[in-house]
Amino acid sequence: MEKIFKDKVALVTGASFGIGRAAALAFAKRGAKVILLDWMEDYETFNAIKDLGGEVVFYECDISKSSEVEAIHTKTIEHFGRLDYAYNNAGIEGATAKTQDYSDENWDKVIDVNLKGVFLCMKHQIPHMLKNGKGAIVNCASVAGIIGFEGLPAYVASKHGIIGLTKTAALENAKTGIRVNVVCPGVIKTPMVSRSTADKKEIIEQYENLEPMGRLGNPEEVAEAVIWLCSDQASFITGHSMMVDGGWTAK
Repeated sequence: MEKIFKDKVALVTGASFGIGRAAALAFAKRGAKVILLDWMEDYETFNAIKDLGGEVVFYECDISKSSEVEAIHTKTIEHFGRLDYAYNNAGIEGATAKTQDYSDENWDKVIDVNLKGVFLCMKHQIPHMLKNGKGAIVNCASVAGIIGFEGLPAYVASKHGIIGLTKTAALENAKTGIRVNVVCPGVIKTPMVSRSTADKKEIIEQYENLEPMGRLGNPEEVAEAVIWLCSDQASFITGHSMMVDGGWTAK
């Protein structure tokens, strides 16, 4: 595999599982030095990158806490000297309830992690990329950032918010050399989907039937979209919402 990111540094949030893990491995396979962020200690992704011969560090971080996010980005620069790419992937689905029954506590938790977390990460990523005169950020929204889903008011609101935030940051940096885009996955085989389906065959089949392609997506398919958006192949693309949803939102 061509080392298109050789000597570059990539940061991935929510890197311990699912799409985050796949993206971190994809960056490493292309030569990037990788910073893994997650709220809990997990070295499976770390060890997988080490097995590839890659250079990697892992930091525990609650991305909803400004002080922690700032400290981790400072550590990144101290360790690697630069930051070139970021994939802000971390997110939670929260509780399921109708809007009128949804608790304030659940609302705050989901918005803090999903939307405020992306804001805080970009707030501390962009200044470091500005010093390089170039960089690429990809945020993770969802098909729920384009359409609504009953029973998930905070999740849907947060994912819509990420798309708006991405467009704003993209416009602000259009002439700085920093591109900011967003991927919108459909139903992907991740721990989040496993939780929502309870791994029940009949529920999984319902999701598959909703997908025009007739199957769930793989984390690696989203990761490849992230890699492409960060690469020079996407040099004239910023503020874009890329659907990786098997045609779900084309219906």
